[in-house]
Amino acid sequence: MFTLDVMDEKEAARTAVREFLSTRRDRISPGDAGLPPTGTRRRVKGLRREEVALLAGVSPEYYIRLERGQATGPSPAVVESIAAVLRLDDDERSHLDRLLAALTPEARKRHKPAVKDTVSPGIRTLLDSLAHLPAVVFNSRLDILAVNDLGRSLYEGMLDIGGTANAASFIFLEEYAARRMFPEWEHIADDTVAILRIEAGQRPDDPALIALVGQLSTRSQAFRTRWAAHDVKAHQSGAKTFRHPIIGEITLPFENLTVDAAGDQILTVFTPPPGSPENDAIQLLASWTAHSRTNHRTE
Repeated sequence: MFTLDVMDEKEAARTAVREFLSTRRDRISPGDAGLPPTGTRRRVKGLRREEVALLAGVSPEYYIRLERGQATGPSPAVVESIAAVLRLDDDERSHLDRLLAALTPEARKRHKPAVKDTVSPGIRTLLDSLAHLPAVVFNSRLDILAVNDLGRSLYEGMLDIGGTANAASFIFLEEYAARRMFPEWEHIADDTVAILRIEAGQRPDDPALIALVGQLSTRSQAFRTRWAAHDVKAHQSGAKTFRHPIIGEITLPFENLTVDAAGDQILTVFTPPPGSPENDAIQLLASWTAHSRTNHRTE
């Protein structure tokens, strides 16, 4: 499944668990897991359900029920054992915990509030105070909610497309422009879908997210392929490479900061070290931005 189909909430939660666990099984061969060759032709790419059960120390019947989303409330020890067999990283383990929690009746009674599409006055003040560093605020669907002047200059290729800027829409539906802006497009595309996968696990019934994923799935083969992989990744600090018309190709470290209590908004601040060539380039961009803004006001 590569879209968030409209279905019964309980069935949607079960489908999410089944598809996530089955794609994790597919990544691991019996040899990787230390199992002896079976000598028979296998019909699955990775581990069978029964093999996961054996390695995790649970009955095959129980694991099959768990993967189908029919076993609610597994003990932390069981989940930890299965996560170890499937070699889940921290983001994948957290994602699995959320998917399993969504199967409980209590979780279905709780509905997370809608994702905000505006930032507070305090965040806007904070953005404006970062005069020498590019800064952008995203929500959990990767809509750009606010930028400072340097952030606008750095992301001008995305923001100039028009309408509400959404990073995922730009990357997959404006692929030619996105590849010019992001030399490491493949890596950016992988991370973008993996971030949306986590959001889908947290808000499977978000109408705006359902519409976004449906649009991207319909119009982009590159998105469909990645969405079907069920890879997940949280917002993390790192480095991003841009190709900019003023400062050329540049790789900038960035920090991601949660800026609201619900965790729905992320402030990304690009932080080239003082004295580095990257910092010099950003200061050049700042000078160009200020000069361009002054000229615009005097025209």
